[in-house]
Amino acid sequence: MNKVKYYESYDNDFIESQNQDYQLKSNYQWIHHNIFYLFVSYLFYYLVLIISFIYCKFYLRVTIKNKKVLKHHHNYYLYSNHTQILGDVFDPFLICFPKKPYIICSPANLGIPFIGKLLPIGGALPIPSRLKAMKKFIDSIHYHNSKNHPIVIYPEGHLWPWCTQIREFSKTSFHFPVDTNSPVFVFTTTYQKSHIFKQPKITIYVDGPYYPQENFSKNENIQYLHDKVYEKMKERSQLSDYSYIIYKKKVMQSDE
Repeated sequence: MNKVKYYESYDNDFIESQNQDYQLKSNYQWIHHNIFYLFVSYLFYYLVLIISFIYCKFYLRVTIKNKKVLKHHHNYYLYSNHTQILGDVFDPFLICFPKKPYIICSPANLGIPFIGKLLPIGGALPIPSRLKAMKKFIDSIHYHNSKNHPIVIYPEGHLWPWCTQIREFSKTSFHFPVDTNSPVFVFTTTYQKSHIFKQPKITIYVDGPYYPQENFSKNENIQYLHDKVYEKMKERSQLSDYSYIIYKKKVMQSDE
């Protein structure tokens, strides 16, 4: 029988870390130039790549379709629906290979014991909660973009495990590709019923590129890219044929 989860809004969290209110330190650094740090990060990338292959291919049974559209493209942004606890960490490493992806995430992820400390080495870019730290964060996005590192963004924000619907999301993060005049790609995680396993198999579709339009203003381009990504995610989500977890909006009863 399918599990059913009820939500009040798309801002509901169904997965919380052990330290959900974790805050970045005031001196947190998103960009590192230390040779030792860079060397460890280089080695760690290949370790994560191996783990990603084993976990995604053999446990989640992931198939990636249309990855060829990324070939010959550099400094791109990659948007996706947010539906896997570990898959959303590991999938980008397989999709972006041989490039190392940098993944924008909640600072709560860094509060996870032991693993949280390793995430920045692996390419996590936590969003600061303090406004004065935002410039450093944005500078790090532009820095990695200039180094031709793919930037991965989950615009839905909140993780809903195994969710087959595409939730409405903010257009805020789309100013990044507009600011750097970079191509945008989409990868949509879809779910298909398995006749052997309880959990569905996963098929990921990669689409794009979408570019900022020369004759559009900045705000028009932000809206344009947002709409392109949302529409493509909605289209690809129709290829899901099985809901392992069903999400239903909670009906609020009015007082009589």
